[in-house]
Amino acid sequence: MLEFLLVPLADDFKVFNLFRYLTFRTGGAMLTALFIGMWLGPRLIPWLRIRQGKGQPIREDGPQSHLLTKKGTPTMGGFLILISLFASTLLWADLSNQYVWVVLMVTGGFGLVGFYDDYKKVKRQSSKGVAGKMKLVFEFAIAAGAAWWIMALQTPELSGAVAVPFLKDTLIMIGMAFIGFGCLVIVGAGNAVNLTDGLDGLAIVPVMIAAACFGLIAYIVGNAVFSDYLQVHFVLGTGELAIICGALIGAGLSFLWFNAPPAMVFMGDTGSLALGGALGAIAVATKHELVLAIIGGLFVVEALSVIVQVISFKLTGKRVFRMAPIHHHYEQMGIPESTIVIRFWIVAVVLALIGLATLKLR
Repeated sequence: MLEFLLVPLADDFKVFNLFRYLTFRTGGAMLTALFIGMWLGPRLIPWLRIRQGKGQPIREDGPQSHLLTKKGTPTMGGFLILISLFASTLLWADLSNQYVWVVLMVTGGFGLVGFYDDYKKVKRQSSKGVAGKMKLVFEFAIAAGAAWWIMALQTPELSGAVAVPFLKDTLIMIGMAFIGFGCLVIVGAGNAVNLTDGLDGLAIVPVMIAAACFGLIAYIVGNAVFSDYLQVHFVLGTGELAIICGALIGAGLSFLWFNAPPAMVFMGDTGSLALGGALGAIAVATKHELVLAIIGGLFVVEALSVIVQVISFKLTGKRVFRMAPIHHHYEQMGIPESTIVIRFWIVAVVLALIGLATLKLR
């Protein structure tokens, strides 16, 4: 919005030329989201605490320490992130760019699904919210619409194709099956982040790390010169997604301020599903779906630990982990929560560096 309003004035006021530059607007989006979140937090959190009463229900079969340390903490803190993210993006992004609207649609849609799940949990005072199958139906519907929209935006040689990391000029053309593939990426990312969100600060920092990586990827992929130099596929218009990534980082920092141990508020499904969906949609738009599995490898491991646990228990009656997702397994081993969180952050940084290496190693 600011670009549309201020760039025409650049002939008279040279300072407004800055709004032509994607890097400036990305930095502006990051700081704006941060300031909005820091202003909103002290107002939103007490309101959530009053409205929710007993706060987020704690799993009785989970770590017993959570029943003491986390009981009464309000949830739906994802609203703090989403309000900051949307407001900042609408201010700084080029709103004529359809990729921006695709990602915002997925983020908002997944956020609504997560909100309804959180609402059911709080209302019933139970850790069981909306039925898992029902959630997936809505998530796949939103993701299918986004994947179809992205295909319609891209050139014929890219539409319906999957890029392979480490191999230059390699595309696997899957046609309309790309909609199903895109759904799996977006829905998988949303639920993987949701499963990771189990300890104070555990999910938000890896999400910000992934957002920083995809902000760089979007900037490169959307720039004809840089994409040609690095031999990655040029996708016209995706550079604008760097602004959403910047806003996500700023909003995430403000949320971390209030989510740092001991957390004043939990993200809830409202935030975790939305942020994961946003990362998935950006990965699909920039043709870096497979790279997301590397950069977001921590989320993949968390999701796989749940899948392995469920399959093992159903087939053999035995559990592979003391508790799933895997961060709870380490809690049950007696490792302090803060130690687990920081070590997982380190793992997220390492995986992000490996993922970024795919841009050059071809």
